[in-house]
Amino acid sequence: MGELPLDINIQEPRWDQSTFLGRARHFFTVTDPRNLLLSGAQLEASRNIVQNYRAGVVTPGLTEDQLWRAKYVYDSAFHPDTGEKVVLIGRMSAQVPMNMMITGCMLTFYRKTPTVVFWQWVNQSFNAVVNYSNRSGDAPITVQQLGTAYVSATTGAVATALGLKSLTKHLPPLVGRFVPFAAVAAANCINIPLMRQRELQVGIPVTDEAGQRLGHSVTAAKQGIFQVGLVGFCLIFATPLCCALFPQRSSIQVNRLEPELRAQIQKQNPGTEVVYYNKGL
Repeated sequence: MGELPLDINIQEPRWDQSTFLGRARHFFTVTDPRNLLLSGAQLEASRNIVQNYRAGVVTPGLTEDQLWRAKYVYDSAFHPDTGEKVVLIGRMSAQVPMNMMITGCMLTFYRKTPTVVFWQWVNQSFNAVVNYSNRSGDAPITVQQLGTAYVSATTGAVATALGLKSLTKHLPPLVGRFVPFAAVAAANCINIPLMRQRELQVGIPVTDEAGQRLGHSVTAAKQGIFQVGLVGFCLIFATPLCCALFPQRSSIQVNRLEPELRAQIQKQNPGTEVVYYNKGL
């Protein structure tokens, strides 16, 4: 068997991202909970394989399937823009087990105020970690911004849960079971924009089709956060299928960008009509 060729594009997912089925297969792989069981040594080995291949160095004996496996292990544990290792519960592979546990507890312990407060706090703490870990772009976020988003989202969730709980006291128990979902939806409306406010202030990187960075766009950030917000709502029901609603690498027409960035791109790359950005998960 000959050496693996260097023309395999591991910058992109293995499956066609222009189709829902291709995106679903991609996200089923990314959210595979078995990735949480991988050791630090296995993660580093996968990172080395991916980085070496991108640099034009093929690990001896490496097959194409092994390369793609290493790419998805790498993607499951490292941020696509910063390259930082994501904390364990912030990884997309933790979404299914963590959401199953938290949602089950919120639905079970919804009658008493202390347990409502506790599980809403747990859920928003988890959401804060996920939203920060899977933010788009590499712009830093301050401790103050993190604290504001965390406190605001947690307060909003608890206030909504307790308010609805008091309103449903005299209604059938089944109605009360839906209170946690309303509280989570209200909190996410606060959590996602605040956790990613830095993107709304300075924008996120936009690239040409080849991946060359062309500038930063607030408009693209708004579009990406809106898509993430919709996906976040759907995550309650099915993580992989809902993540596949939009490609992670989204596009936006140059004529929809800010005038300054549009002028810069038209000057430097006059033939570019579409730019690309990582919308975040």
